[in-house]
Parts: sequence; structure tokens; C-alpha cells
Amino acid sequence: MSRLRIIADDKIPFLKGVLEPYADIIYLPGNLINRDSVLNADALLIRTRTKCTASLLEGTAVKFIATATIGYDHIDTDYCKSKEITWVNVPGCNSASVQQYITAALVTLAYNNDYKLSEKTLGIIGVGNVGSKVQKVAAILGMKVKLNDPPRARNEGTSCFVSLEEILETSDIITIHVPLNKTGPDKTFHLFDGELFAKMKDDSWLINSSRGEVVETNALKGALSSGKLSGAVLDVWENEPEIDLELLSQAFISTPHIAGYSIDGKAKGTSQVVQALSLFFCLPLPDFYPYLLPEPSAPEILIEGAGKSSFQIVHEAVLHTYPILKDHILLQRSPSTFEQQRGQYPVRREFPSYTVRLKHGKPKAIEMLLKLGFKVK
Repeated sequence: MSRLRIIADDKIPFLKGVLEPYADIIYLPGNLINRDSVLNADALLIRTRTKCTASLLEGTAVKFIATATIGYDHIDTDYCKSKEITWVNVPGCNSASVQQYITAALVTLAYNNDYKLSEKTLGIIGVGNVGSKVQKVAAILGMKVKLNDPPRARNEGTSCFVSLEEILETSDIITIHVPLNKTGPDKTFHLFDGELFAKMKDDSWLINSSRGEVVETNALKGALSSGKLSGAVLDVWENEPEIDLELLSQAFISTPHIAGYSIDGKAKGTSQVVQALSLFFCLPLPDFYPYLLPEPSAPEILIEGAGKSSFQIVHEAVLHTYPILKDHILLQRSPSTFEQQRGQYPVRREFPSYTVRLKHGKPKAIEMLLKLGFKVK
């Protein structure tokens, strides 16, 4: 029996050396995985930069595709079904990482704009793995929350959800956590266009960490330049990595599609990919997980709480784990290195990897930190 042949994205972390005892594996940059390279491959392990369409797959030996991402709009699922190619994604793997990103964005927005989150309403569009975690964060920060998720509303009833119109008209901040659907009743491609922006509450904020194509670029630029919106936090962009430089200059926070890039999220994604491959090809790796993750550079957070509000203490702890404006400044200075910034992203660990040593902290601050996942001493 011939050995299994695998083509893998060379940016999938913790993968090298794992499959070599069982397969011949070639690592390539995602955008260089082409038909010639996959012609004789049995399996593809990819990320979003590899478009798995008929032009890539037709006439190849590919039987299995695993993407180490939540989204799968880069896979032509109908074509795969017609050719009996099994595909899997890794839903939820980086949801805690995106939760950390949104938390950092919210506290930065509030701190830098004298903005009291406890007096604001957060509208969450898409309440899946990520949106549900963002909902918890908003509650911890004392925000009022409104939820919009048509597929869930159809399946579960509407008691927990509101209409998109209500979200637009009443939310001070809207955060988007939907898949990219180009057709169908739940189409999200250019969901946010000029018409939707016109319905948003004046001086509201938009956060998008889902897919760039969910927001129509020119419409968002118009809403920002006219003053309709107070600002935007953007991790995803149309036409990545060739992003719109005018929109980049308008964004309050801009990052290169790295919201889900914590080491913890990457490890979970890789483990799910390997486990799915193992199940499909009967490899002895059903429980693989890369347990030896790099520790954060400063796992202890020393905070003097005297004279500080609970929000100030939380703000300090959150930004210790992820100083989001560092990523913003780097992208602002060098948008042409968008892909390089993603490929060489530094170690970012999630809240549970940190211990807060808090002096003179209020019980409310301790409660908030614990709920976010920090250890507190």
C-alpha cells in the first residue's frame, strides 16, 4: 500500500513532524498551493488563502480537505460533494481568541474615547461560537446586549433575538460574527451596505472580525467620512491582502486578520485538523494535541488597584495580555506587509494563561477578572 500523500499550508502551526511517520507531506505557502502541486495528493491541509475550487481540484487525487479555520467560504462545498471529496473545518477553535480581541477592542475604545461601556448597548450579529463568547464579555463589562441570528431564531424561536432593524437602530456598538454567505436566505455578502449604514444609530461604532466581504468598503468609508459612524474596528478587509488604504486610514483600530491568532486557538485548530485526518485515513492520532505551548513573556500581571475603578483594573489586565494598538500601529505603518504580519504573528496567549496579582482591588474587579478567565491572587 502506498504512503499517504499530503499537501499542507506551511503556516499551520505545530504540524511539522506530526504526520511524517505516516505520510509523505509537502509544506507550501497557502497562496502557492496550485493544481500541479496537489495533482497526486490524497489530502490537503489548508487555511483561507487556498481556494479549493474546481480549477484546483479537477482531475486530482484529492479525497480529503481540512481547513484550520472556522470559515470555509474558500472551499467550493458543492463541487466537493459532487466529487465525493470530504471536507472539514474547525468551528469554535479560535472563538476564545476572538473573544480576547473583542474585549481588547472594547476596553480600548472606551478608555481612549471617555466612553462608558456600562451605559452602552452592544448589538451582536451572529451568535455562534464566537458571538456567544462576546455576549458573555459584554455582560461582564456591564453592557446591555441585543442579539441577531436568523438561523438560530428559526430553530430556537425569537424570544432571545431581535430583528436586524432593531440592532441597527438601538445599538451603540455593533459587532459582526457571521460566516460569509454569498447567496441564500441568510446571505451576508455586502450585508452592510449604504442602506444599512443609513439605518444605524448616529455616532455608533462598527466592529468586524468575521469576513471583509460582509461590509461593502465604499459604503463604510462614506459612513465614516460623513460622521454617521463614530468609528470602526476592522480585523478583516475586502480583497485581502490588497486592502483599501483610505479605509485603513479611517479605522480607529485596524489589524491584519489576526483576531483568532492566539497560540491557544491555533493549537486547537491544528489538533482538530489532525484528528479529522486521522479519523478519515485511520491514522493512530485520534487524540493529538500540541500541549507544549510557549508561555507568555510576562504571565504575572501586577496591578495596584488603589484609586482605580474596576474598569480601569480590567482594562490594564486585558491590554497586558493583548495590547491591540501595537497590531494597529504596525498595519498602519506597513500595509504592504499584511501577509507577513499574519505569517510572523508573535505569541499571544489567552486570559487563562495569566495570573493577576492585585493589591487593594475591589471585589467587583476580582469578580470581573475571574469571569474573563484570569487567575487572581
